[in-house]
Amino acid sequence: MRRAACQILATPVCRNGPVAPTLSGVEFRLLGAVEIQGAGGESIRLKRRMERLALAVLLLQAGRVVSADRLVDLLWRDAPPAGARGAVQSLVSRIRGALRDTGGEAQLLSQGQGYVLRVHPDTVDVHRFTGLVARARAVDDARQRSALLGAALDLWRGPALADAAAGSVREELCGGLEEARFAAYCDRIDADLVAGRHAELVPELSKLVTEFPLRERLHGQLMLALYRCGRRGDALDAYQKARKLLVAELGLEPGPQLRDLATAVLTDAVAAHPQAAHPAAARPAQLPPDLVGFVGRADHLCRLDGATATVRVIAGTAGVGKTSLAVHWAHRVRHRFPDGQLYVNLNGFGPSGPPMAPDQAIRGLLDALGVPAGKIPHDLPAQTALYRSVLADQRVLILLDNAYDSDQVRPLLPGSPRCLVMVTSRNTMSGLVATDAALPVRLDMLSTQEARELLAHRLGAIDDSAADERAADEVIARCAHLPLALAIVAARVATSPGLTLPALAAELSELSGLSNLSKVSYLDALDGEDATTRVRTVFSSSYRSLSPIAARLFRLFGGRHCGPSASAAALASLAGLPCPDVGAPLAELSAANLVVEPASGRYACHDLLSAYARETVEDDPAAVRRMLDHYLHTAYQAALLLEPRREPIPLGAPAGGVTIVALSDPAQAMAWFAAEHAVLFAAIPYAAAQRLDTHAWQLAWTLTTYCNRQGHWDRVIATLAGLRDSGEPHVHRLLGLAYAHLGRQGKAESHLWRALDLTRDPVDQANVLNNLAWVMARQGRTEAALKHVEWGLDRYRAAGHRAGEARLLNAVGFFQTQLGRHQSAIRHCRRALAMLEELDDRVGQANTWDSIGYIHHQLGEYPEAAACYGRALDLFREDGDRFHEADTLTHLGDTQHAAGDGERARDTWRQALAIFDDLGHADADQLRTRLDEAAGRAV
Repeated sequence: MRRAACQILATPVCRNGPVAPTLSGVEFRLLGAVEIQGAGGESIRLKRRMERLALAVLLLQAGRVVSADRLVDLLWRDAPPAGARGAVQSLVSRIRGALRDTGGEAQLLSQGQGYVLRVHPDTVDVHRFTGLVARARAVDDARQRSALLGAALDLWRGPALADAAAGSVREELCGGLEEARFAAYCDRIDADLVAGRHAELVPELSKLVTEFPLRERLHGQLMLALYRCGRRGDALDAYQKARKLLVAELGLEPGPQLRDLATAVLTDAVAAHPQAAHPAAARPAQLPPDLVGFVGRADHLCRLDGATATVRVIAGTAGVGKTSLAVHWAHRVRHRFPDGQLYVNLNGFGPSGPPMAPDQAIRGLLDALGVPAGKIPHDLPAQTALYRSVLADQRVLILLDNAYDSDQVRPLLPGSPRCLVMVTSRNTMSGLVATDAALPVRLDMLSTQEARELLAHRLGAIDDSAADERAADEVIARCAHLPLALAIVAARVATSPGLTLPALAAELSELSGLSNLSKVSYLDALDGEDATTRVRTVFSSSYRSLSPIAARLFRLFGGRHCGPSASAAALASLAGLPCPDVGAPLAELSAANLVVEPASGRYACHDLLSAYARETVEDDPAAVRRMLDHYLHTAYQAALLLEPRREPIPLGAPAGGVTIVALSDPAQAMAWFAAEHAVLFAAIPYAAAQRLDTHAWQLAWTLTTYCNRQGHWDRVIATLAGLRDSGEPHVHRLLGLAYAHLGRQGKAESHLWRALDLTRDPVDQANVLNNLAWVMARQGRTEAALKHVEWGLDRYRAAGHRAGEARLLNAVGFFQTQLGRHQSAIRHCRRALAMLEELDDRVGQANTWDSIGYIHHQLGEYPEAAACYGRALDLFREDGDRFHEADTLTHLGDTQHAAGDGERARDTWRQALAIFDDLGHADADQLRTRLDEAAGRAV
């Protein structure tokens, strides 16, 4: 695809005037063949390919050190010669000779183990291109924006580094540049559409969609141009051609923007602005709150402001303020990213659990971007491809906080140069710097002056003793110049009447000599033994000043809670307090900066503080049991709200002092799961580690319906991995369901058979047999599926479980009609219906009416089918079951369509689609495709 991009974009496309000259007349050209143009217009071209490649690498990283190892890797890849370093020195010498002919406009200097090329960015065409594109995107006037983008594109004389790089080296160095070029080209077309140049764009876009058949953005632009030329039918034809190409090449339907544009064209609802025809994509705003009164770090902020790199890494030790700096700068520039801001804590370091897996992180990002659960694949490469496709034409700021290493981060990098990624880590992320051109920003301890500013800002208006430089400097030294520690002591002085800085300095000095503060723990990961001891001293000082109830809550939260954050109800249960009584100690901990509130009503504890809490907390099995009971009983309530028809499981009574959150409807249940699912997944292995296996599998049971709707089955498998040998049949049943949902039917059957072997209760056996039947049905083994539901039916009957018997009678009928045994099928379903009416099981009745409607449809009895679907709809609506309402509306639309009433069918499908979209259900895409096809035929 990039090769084709180079071909079609090789000719300059700007129609808006010449490119502005460089400042000095000297120009370094990388966007095409690599060459140097002197001030008099003469060409200063390096003769050897390796010289041109080395110069290009240095120019791409102008102003930054490029290590000799990096040059060796790029020049020779996997087979460097024995004297590679000496060869690099020779190359550098020859490049210096060529640069002398530029009159000193560029200086190539040795620095450490590498080289830095100092040159004005405006003399390098790559950096001029980036600057012009950035200027264009900040301009509101469409014609001016088009002119700037055209000028940027005119800098390209062919593929970047055309005579210098090839293969994987070219992909590594130029892949992002070519994508940036293509994005700029599409932006220029958008600007021209806004400016009313649609007629002249039609030939250009017609050629482009032939060259780039899989670029949906181009297809949409062509449709808009045709529509604005009065060629509505041609615009719809362009959509149908695009759809056929995408299905044939990728097996995928067009994305929601292209589909909605087709609908807008069909109904003459295209807005005046060419981009307004697309509905606004999800615009997340996930940045944590900015730190009030942020001080210091002026040099680092300037470095971030002046950088052009699309990936920036802030590295430094624990508690040094990496997140505060990243969040503060992100808030300063978020206006540049109108499509949203994403945030994820990757949990790279800390005592609370392993680093977040990339697939888990990318799943959360896709959720935030509004991608329906059913459209998200389960393997990481496919997830990454989808994530980059969603972000391809967007301007989004992504903050990846607390990363562990480059491998964790790299799948989360978007392909679009319009996005910006901020990474914070205790590691330097040299891999990202080397291979992804990330800008490294090293954050050290605060200088004494910066630390004084922090204290003065927080204390100056409260206590005149903040002006006492000697006391302030003593406190700063005791805090090891660490921002986290300084914030804690400042909060203590601010909230403790009569406590002055001199008094605090004396206290810290006294505490620092106590031997019980020098335990070896996670805190010793700080740089240097002395710094560790001093920070522990600061924590101890603030901890000792807490009220007994707040101190106990801090110990339990930091030392015993199982997840990254917690609600007040969870913390109340952990402490065994009534929920209203936890507000005061939480306020005390917040005021002392010992906990933070990253989102309203949720609390978190910094890794270092959690480590300190673990040093002070005592064993308290009762507190752990209360916490797990809070999550289990609230999740159980939420699960049954989401799916009232589920067979309940026996729960033990909650321990005394447990707060159970009251949830009243499915919407509240989904919201609770959305807020707590990360903690719930962490709670399952935590419970297993505490030998509370029943809590572990029951917590997993509560997550089943939520995972079914949100597609988190891969996490169920990962979470239950440690329980495979527990001998608990429910664990194997859940694993079987998870593998079935992921399409791994062999594994699904294996676990379900294991669950059946371990199950002694006939009702549970019938449930597992029903699950096995549906797995077999998915494999096309309908006869085997029918036998298994019949065996399950026998067990329900033997146990006298009439509700289960009725449900499986309906399942028998459904499978029979798929085998063509329609008369037997309808008899079974009518027997099921009679039993369900007797039991007043309205949900079961609704599902059975739907099955009877399906049988009539198969018999060609369309009026009878429609009447049955109508009965099912009435019952589903009375029950508030919106998913099954939409599912039955889809079936009703199928029947209306088969009966020849296309207009009514489309109206019914639209009703179903509105519900599926509202629920974010995967079936929406399949139904939308059906509507698109029907709309095309209607035209």
